[in-house]
Amino acid sequence: MPKPNGYPRIILPEHEYSVLPDTFPYTFEFSKHATIVEDTSWIDERYWITIHYPPSMGDADIQLTYKPVNNNRQLLREYLNDAYTLTAKHQVKAYAIEESILKTPKGYTAVVAELVGQVPSQFQFYTTDSIHHFLRGALYFNTALHNDSLAPVIDFIKKDIIHLLNTLEWKA
Repeated sequence: MPKPNGYPRIILPEHEYSVLPDTFPYTFEFSKHATIVEDTSWIDERYWITIHYPPSMGDADIQLTYKPVNNNRQLLREYLNDAYTLTAKHQVKAYAIEESILKTPKGYTAVVAELVGQVPSQFQFYTTDSIHHFLRGALYFNTALHNDSLAPVIDFIKKDIIHLLNTLEWKA
């Protein structure tokens, strides 16, 4: 007798954090349940990293891209346009894109986009000091599970991302 479809049982641990190694122009706290991996894409740049969560936690990646602004308003505009363009590409499958602005304890402003629907990236964000630094991130899953069954993991990782943003500090 066939069994009805069900959702995989996902048991998530308590949130715990580690500090990013001191080799980047930024620092933050990231989940102890994840590992930092160098970006190996063909377009990778220095200081681009991936925060990887194991298969037991959804086999997810937070891809972080860093760009120096160098006090150049034109460069900053390009980075901001790229961030909006990359988020907008998901409009084809997204039911909604909810943007919000987060003010961190360090006084930085972050723009967070939550994408609703069967999209490849459910959560994207960027932050900048407008003078020296620009950091963009996007959450991706390396699994074929539907977003509704991943909902607990997505919520768990969203809290980790908000913690990352709230502990972010730029280095000179």
